[in-house]
Amino acid sequence: METNYNASYDRCRKEVDDMKVLETIEQFESYKQEGPVIFMFTAGWCPDCRVIEPILPEIEQQFSDYQFVEINRDDFIELCQSHDVYGIPSFLAFEKGKELGRFVSKDRKTKEEIEQFIHGLKE
Repeated sequence: METNYNASYDRCRKEVDDMKVLETIEQFESYKQEGPVIFMFTAGWCPDCRVIEPILPEIEQQFSDYQFVEINRDDFIELCQSHDVYGIPSFLAFEKGKELGRFVSKDRKTKEEIEQFIHGLKE
């Protein structure tokens, strides 16, 4: 019996924190138009994504004025391409349809770097 790894991973993530998991492109457009929202691009197989996973609930709580939405890169590859997200974990922030900032690279991110990125969105 074949297991859907992405679905299993998404279920585990929902148990770890309250971060919403993107299910449709329509949801992406809706979140993007409202905001402020921070999209986190990730994948179940990404070791650097697993490293930051334990700190995400704390970051979400610290920056509670933002909605955090996780995007599984494997499920939304066209979305990643259209927004020039070629490395994970990566973050894009939007409000009212306007991109506020991006922290996009293939490099591992630290808690401090993620916090700096979010603080910089308000400057």
